[in-house]
Amino acid sequence: MIQPTMAAGFAAALLDYAESRGAPRAHLLAASGLEAADLADQDARVPVAAYRALIAAGIESTGDTALLLRHTLESKLEMISVVGQIVHSSQSLAHSIAQLNRYLRLMAEVDIAGAPDRYELLREGGAVWIVDHVAVSGPDHIGLEASFARFVSEFRRSFPDAPFALEMEVTYPAPPHAGEYPALFRIPVRFEAARNALRIDPVWLSAESDFEPGHAYCFGIFTHHADALLEALGRSDRLRDRIEAAILPDLHEASLSMDKLARDLGMSRQTLYRRLKAEGETFAEIHDDLRRRMALDYLTARRVSVNEAAYLLGFSEASSFARAFKRWTGHSPTAYLGRAS
Repeated sequence: MIQPTMAAGFAAALLDYAESRGAPRAHLLAASGLEAADLADQDARVPVAAYRALIAAGIESTGDTALLLRHTLESKLEMISVVGQIVHSSQSLAHSIAQLNRYLRLMAEVDIAGAPDRYELLREGGAVWIVDHVAVSGPDHIGLEASFARFVSEFRRSFPDAPFALEMEVTYPAPPHAGEYPALFRIPVRFEAARNALRIDPVWLSAESDFEPGHAYCFGIFTHHADALLEALGRSDRLRDRIEAAILPDLHEASLSMDKLARDLGMSRQTLYRRLKAEGETFAEIHDDLRRRMALDYLTARRVSVNEAAYLLGFSEASSFARAFKRWTGHSPTAYLGRAS
């Protein structure tokens, strides 16, 4: 199976930070399976699994479950990734969100739950939210926690006198260090919510909140470099991603035609099966996992009924969907929604 990758700059920065907090560098590298040479270039790619192992080793060595959160709040994105330089050269909040979505893969390859982009600026009445559509499960909440911390810290540092974050909703339960959230985030946080979202001051969507002008030249240089990196990364696109994009519009159909899928991907049915086997994947596994992620999105973010979700995912009966949902999550759809409400 092709493993998701991420920019080495994030691993290198976390390694340095964990070491500064007392974690042995050699132990961290050994636990992650990384070598110093892997981290020499911040634009190089390392496995996401290695980064997660590095986080776990850092937490184990320091005894600090908030290690990644602290590192995010205390570090500067522009020193870790070219994406940080692009964001700081953007014209406005909406423009910077668009750049984050455009260059997300340069930072890390992540699953997004049934949305075209990871980050969405959403108006709800008089409130403005940044919704994070990343698919979160198990310990992955650590990355989501750091994602919101990055928004908070970057604006706190760049605009110290302007209010930005007002409150936060997250789908994960309170972590061991939840007692430190008030001091670290400095905003109310609601755990086990129906979505992952950060409410911000509406002034950031007004014309008066446009960022300091005069960075167009720098923005062009940074995006030119980022586009080249994105093109190189795109040449190694996973077949899984292409399959998911092809079948998503037809997910409501009870059965999907492998012949049609192969034609849509520009290959024969036999070639499709051979490519899947080479990447350690099966179509059934890809289809099932896409259904799982879309089910969570439909029931929580989009608030459709169980019957509607069953139809949209191609199940002939709600009972069949309920059995599949319990296999995916350990809970019935009704029980799962009860926990999230």
